[in-house]
Amino acid sequence: MTRLTAALARLDLGLPLLARAIFAAVLLRYFWASALTKLGDGPLGIVQPSVGAYAQIFPRQMEAVGYDTSQLGVFHWAIVTAGTWAEFLLPLAIVLGLFTRLAALGMIGFVTVQSLTDLYGHGGIDHPATLGALFDRVPDGVILDQRLLWGYLLAVLVVKGGGWLSADRVIFRNAASVRPAAPRPVP
Repeated sequence: MTRLTAALARLDLGLPLLARAIFAAVLLRYFWASALTKLGDGPLGIVQPSVGAYAQIFPRQMEAVGYDTSQLGVFHWAIVTAGTWAEFLLPLAIVLGLFTRLAALGMIGFVTVQSLTDLYGHGGIDHPATLGALFDRVPDGVILDQRLLWGYLLAVLVVKGGGWLSADRVIFRNAASVRPAAPRPVP
């Protein structure tokens, strides 16, 4: 049993790298494709989001103002712009293993806001098929099932950090948070 436990402990060292690789394979393109739809026209598109960006993030407010972004304030612009940047930068940081714990925590917050917007802003709460259900035999629920898996994957990175092959390890090589703790002698 001791050999099995030791082997599992060695595998644990690769868990953050595996989590980051799975994130890259499954979610990186999803978030970047979504972020690209939010960019405005031209080189200033990163600070002048598209009408679609406002409609995705503030659907009810946009409908109320007839999809005229000029009727929304600086608050709305700041949220949409920050959300767009976050959708590019947080996934990149996770894949690189740069400030991994913070980036994964930020992505958990992002996915939570995204899910709440899908449920309440876009009316997903009114459609049980969109909402999904836990412990049913249909794993295609868009919100509950899918986003819970995303959250778990990100939680692994919050707890474990970027792992041995990460920018965190290179930058913060002497920090206790990137090195495994030395085993304590048993008295």
